[in-house]
Amino acid sequence: MEVVRRPLGVVAAITPWNFPLTLAFWKIAPALLAGNTMVLKPSPFTPLATLRTAELLRDVMPPGVLNVVSGGDDLGAWMTGHPVPRKISFTGSIETGKKVAQSAAPDLKRVTLELGGNDPAIILDDADPAWAAKAIFAGAFNNNGQVCSAVKRVYVPEALYDDVVEALASYASAVPVGDGTDPASKLGPINNAPQYERVKELVADALAGGATAVTGGKAMDRPGYFFEPTILAGLTDGTRIVDEEQFGPALPVISYRNLDDAIERANATHFGLSGSVWGTDTDRAAEVAAELECGTAWVNTHLALSPQQPFGGFKWSGIGVENGPWGLAEFTEVQAVYRSRTGDGMNISTAGLVS
Repeated sequence: MEVVRRPLGVVAAITPWNFPLTLAFWKIAPALLAGNTMVLKPSPFTPLATLRTAELLRDVMPPGVLNVVSGGDDLGAWMTGHPVPRKISFTGSIETGKKVAQSAAPDLKRVTLELGGNDPAIILDDADPAWAAKAIFAGAFNNNGQVCSAVKRVYVPEALYDDVVEALASYASAVPVGDGTDPASKLGPINNAPQYERVKELVADALAGGATAVTGGKAMDRPGYFFEPTILAGLTDGTRIVDEEQFGPALPVISYRNLDDAIERANATHFGLSGSVWGTDTDRAAEVAAELECGTAWVNTHLALSPQQPFGGFKWSGIGVENGPWGLAEFTEVQAVYRSRTGDGMNISTAGLVS
């Protein structure tokens, strides 16, 4: 008996706007390596780079192996409901991911869904506040916070809270924000108008509920979708920006007294993409990280991603994984090929029942 993996056939892939080329190749490379062909739809906010990539690859691959089509939501729905694709690989919001799953269900298409995250960082009581804050700031504001697995909320022991908030605020107030063509810029604008309005709405809601913007808290007075890097203090679970995914340059910092309570609060969500734990005792931190209900749990780092490691989410943050041999296998069907000698065609389950 031989177990083989066979290509699925045609794969429909849909990618988001925050990393249009990186996330496209997280799908293109394993799908084609497994022997499939692909029809890929980039986000309507960022189609040009993906279309140009297809042009560059057009003369390298046989016709029809990689096809890139651009359009809006209607095109995505048409692709996912079309009878030809046997698999859908989607990266995007939970709301849209549910629609993709519904569209795939009547035809029982295979799906890989990499969806949103509301990723907690838990600082332990033995952590160095300045060290942890520096690394967490980088993990939260990478790509201006527009990363599905970025730090979205920080839980800090009461004894360290003021020091951590002050350190985070110092980084946020000092980071250069500007045009991406300016070498001095470290953070740019929010990608698009709907996301810009969402970040403004969530920050305004937090401030109206009693939170304090230690730094930032409002849109920048300049053309474009620029928003001040914002550190929010004095808020807790139940605030929208803590409970939801902000996907922008605003970070809520929440205090806790009891570690078990912090872990419970970190897990009390439909999200489960990633999380991190920070402390001097790495064995203890690893034990806490193992209690996080998420696809990737980091210790003393965040956003440590690699094409060689699996990436996926628990709960509403996804179905299946991308990257590594695990992600490659998602673009295949498993088939058992059984060879029998002539005249010995009975299988094990029936051989003992025949005299």
